[in-house]
Amino acid sequence: QLQLMESGGGAVQAGGSLRLSCAVSGDPGSKYCLGWFRQAPGAEREWVSGISRSGSNTAYSDSVKGRFTISRDDTENAVYLQMDRLKPEDTAMYYCAAQRGQAWDYCPDSSMRPNYWGQGTQVTVSS
Repeated sequence: QLQLMESGGGAVQAGGSLRLSCAVSGDPGSKYCLGWFRQAPGAEREWVSGISRSGSNTAYSDSVKGRFTISRDDTENAVYLQMDRLKPEDTAMYYCAAQRGQAWDYCPDSSMRPNYWGQGTQVTVSS
């Protein structure tokens, strides 16, 4: 059973940066396409970013493109989300997610349907 545990959330002022980490355990992370989702209060959970098993293909939602960077380190069994130039509208609970059964160089974008979720880490951006 794959387990995901996020860390790195916190409170930051607009324009600041945070780096989220997600530790993968229970199965080699290299078997999974990995991604990040977020959910703001009163809103539906939305896809933010994804990275293929190879690490060579990444995708971002339009709202974070150019500001967020996803990466993975399968030697450390971890996936990261570097968030720069944060805005108040980035305030949300951020969830790490994993989807199995994807090709080596492919990870679905907004159509990602994770098989596993982390518990989430809160990010709060003040203006």
